[in-house]
Order: sequence, then structure tokens, then C-alpha cells
Amino acid sequence: MSLTDAFLDHALGVARDAAQAATAVIRHYYREGFAVEIKADQTPVTIADREAEAAIKRVLRAAFPEHAYYGEEEGREGNSEFLWLIDPIDGTKSFVRHYPFFSTQIALMHRDELVLGVSSASEYGELAWARRGGGAWLNGERIAVSAASDFDAQTAISFGNVKTLSRDPRWQVLAQMIQRSGRTRGYGDFLHYHLLARGCIDLLIESDVNILDFAPLAVILREAGAIVTDLEGRAPGLASTSVLAGPPALHAKALAEFAGA
Repeated sequence: MSLTDAFLDHALGVARDAAQAATAVIRHYYREGFAVEIKADQTPVTIADREAEAAIKRVLRAAFPEHAYYGEEEGREGNSEFLWLIDPIDGTKSFVRHYPFFSTQIALMHRDELVLGVSSASEYGELAWARRGGGAWLNGERIAVSAASDFDAQTAISFGNVKTLSRDPRWQVLAQMIQRSGRTRGYGDFLHYHLLARGCIDLLIESDVNILDFAPLAVILREAGAIVTDLEGRAPGLASTSVLAGPPALHAKALAEFAGA
């Protein structure tokens, strides 16, 4: 199957429908309550996670039964050059504590390239999406990253999970970036990706993630004009564990400074 614009538009529409199906499940449990289990990795999981993933897959499989699937709760299923990446509730810790910094993340990868993504933060009220060559969109409006090119009094940096980076020589490089910048925040999860994509912040750094956390967000950022790599400069892939994202010139500067650590 070729990746025509028509196919990508169709697949993106199906992905948005799947995200909406997950929203119905998530909203029910967010309002009515749920039990929380602790997984082997000490992270929480709920019935909402499992049922939302099942709802997403029902929609996607009805349209693409031959595709493969990789979900946060059920792992990888099937073998195909098309792989759907699904995190039904990214930010479950926020979900279980009842604050709205969680989202549903759905992306399509074709032959190791991320080609479309949907980021649905239903309780926060934001829906972002993008497909290769189609621009990035947030709540129906086209969005783009800032023109930031250097660290100065106007630069805003956001951090997600940076525990591993804090034990790395690059931590001091980050400290120098912070000293030269005007604003630092830790928005985290979907939120700082959305903020970066619409030009509200300028650089995003995470050292402890997996591909399911940010696959669709990488597509959205790319289509909004950002460069998205890991902290070593590699393109996002199934083995990614870190993210560095920003407008091209600022990303290049940050990457070079980290590389010199």
C-alpha cells in the first residue's frame, strides 16, 4: 500500500475517531471513579487504560485489519510494515490523582517512519493532529513553532522527565542553557509538546521516555516546523528513550552543546 495523501488523510481520520472512542471511556471513569493497580515497573494502571486501548483498537482494526499494533497495555501484536503505536492514557499518574494533564496518544509508523499522529487531551480541552506533509493542527487551527534561534532573555525551555540526565555530564550543559534563557518550566507530558508546536515555548527536553509517550507528538512537532531527535541527535524510533525538540536553529545549537559535554 502506497503512502498517498489520500491514504494518510483517511488513516488520520480513523485515528481521530479512535481517539474519540477512547475519550468516551476515559471520561466515564474520570467522573465515576476506578480502582488503581501497580504494575511490575511500579507505575499505575487502571481499567480505564485497558478499556480505552481496546476501544482504540476496535476502531483501527475495523479499518486496517492487516496492520500491526503496539499498545501500552497489551504490547505488540501482528506483523506488518504498518505499525500503530497506542498509549491510551499517557499520564496515568495525573489521571489517578484527578488533574487533567493526561492524553491519548495514537501514531502510525510505516517502515520505521512516523507518518501521522493524534494527541487527544480530552479533559484539558486540546486535540492536536498531523500527518506527513499536511501541517500541524490544534483544535482546528494550523500551528507552527517559534523562530527562536539562540538562548537569550526571550527563550523558554520546558523539561519533562530528566532523572537520567541529572546523573549525566550534560546536566551542567543544561544548567548553562538555563542561565542564558529567560524562562524555564516543567510542563511535561503532552502539554509542553503542544506548547512547543504552537510557538509558546522554544525548547523541550526529556531524558526518560519511551516511544509510546511521544510518537504522535513527534509528527505534530515535525509538521509544525520543529526538529525532533533524541539527546544524541537520532531520529525518533522504537528504541528512543529521550527527546530534544525545538525550532531548527535552536535545536542545532542545543544538540551541539550537549555533544560537547
